[in-house]
Amino acid sequence: MEIHVWSDVACPWCYIGKRSLESALANFDGRDEVVVRWRSFELDPGAPAKRDLPMNELLAKKYGMSASQVEATQLRITETAATFGLNYQLEDLQSGNTFDAHRIIHLATHLGKGDEMKERLLKAYFEEGQLMSDHAVLTRCAEEVGLPAEEILLTLTTDRFAADVRFDEELAANNGFSGVPTFVVDGRFAVSGAQDPGVLLQMLERAAATAV
Repeated sequence: MEIHVWSDVACPWCYIGKRSLESALANFDGRDEVVVRWRSFELDPGAPAKRDLPMNELLAKKYGMSASQVEATQLRITETAATFGLNYQLEDLQSGNTFDAHRIIHLATHLGKGDEMKERLLKAYFEEGQLMSDHAVLTRCAEEVGLPAEEILLTLTTDRFAADVRFDEELAANNGFSGVPTFVVDGRFAVSGAQDPGVLLQMLERAAATAV
């Protein structure tokens, strides 16, 4: 069974969704036969390398929300994340482009460490306040999960895996995926949003029961 997950490393619900999927898989009888593939999705593909405004101000401007509304939303997200064991530091987030982060995830997937890389970058962004367009940050995180230094350097100094990121994004657009995370099981069942583990487990069990 293959599970393809479209998500962005700068999406708070995507980290929560990753934990929810892991919880569902822990209770799925066929978990040893499941392969999870992380697909690229940029929430803001036109983002600059870094934005200087604090995250709360950026959100207020983008969504037309008041400061108190933003604070309430951020608190709700932080509390939800905490129920999955995640320690979000949303006030420390550094907003910027995530394209190179997705290329590094593709490199890691190519080397058999896609899940570890995805996890490390999500943690770096949401719990450590790291900038996902910073090549020094990406290099350090990639080395921590065991990617070879020469492979990291080659990727970040060329357009390597750029086509893979664009392919994922085009596939998402062609299938009408407008929000993330989006989970697709065996190309037959799909659900979007940070779903409860029980919902994801039901989808896994249905896919297993109807497999040809």
